Amino acid sequence: MRFVIVGYGRVGSRTATILAEEGHDLVVVDNDVDRTDRAAEDGFETVLGDGADEETLLEAGIDEADAIGAFTPDLNVNFAACMVGKHHGCRTVLRIDEDYREDIYEKYAEDVDEIIYPERLGAAGAKTAMLGGDFNVVADLATNLQLTVLEIGADSPAVGKRVSELDLPASARVYAHGRERESLTIPLPGTELEAGDEVALIVETDHAEEVRSALAAST
Repeated sequence: MRFVIVGYGRVGSRTATILAEEGHDLVVVDNDVDRTDRAAEDGFETVLGDGADEETLLEAGIDEADAIGAFTPDLNVNFAACMVGKHHGCRTVLRIDEDYREDIYEKYAEDVDEIIYPERLGAAGAKTAMLGGDFNVVADLATNLQLTVLEIGADSPAVGKRVSELDLPASARVYAHGRERESLTIPLPGTELEAGDEVALIVETDHAEEVRSALAAST
């Protein structure tokens, strides 16, 4: 498959590396010459220019790409890039920061195929989203990380808290949530947890028990 990656920062560079390791073709677009130089040194085809500009994206081959991942810190640039990609029939993956309000999230979510939070999914999740996968990112995780699914017990300290309010170790990220007997989906920061809910987390192995104590029922 062929991809256009807009933004060669932390998320963009790692996503590009994972995609390339799996044999996919990609072009990196960035408006910073230092970052395009770094991408070129890493072996990627590059285009120096504004990722929100259609002519720049056409130079990058957006009209022949399977998907575009817009991973800059600028939400407006990311959204504009995705809209160009959508116009050319690409799958669109938009980076959005975790601290945006729910109504902002919903506004953008209506127009793109997938939204990723770098704080939660990281490059492995971004890669999976671009491939149209189901967020089973275990194979791309480092050996010191684990994926775990926990049920929120009735006496859990997490009951009544929003996802963004959970007292978790810095190394832990919630990447999916589901109500009792419902499928897991990517939660909004404002999603309020209830007894019986399930949450899927990526956590450093050393902090797994700490996470269980923060979310599961006390004993």
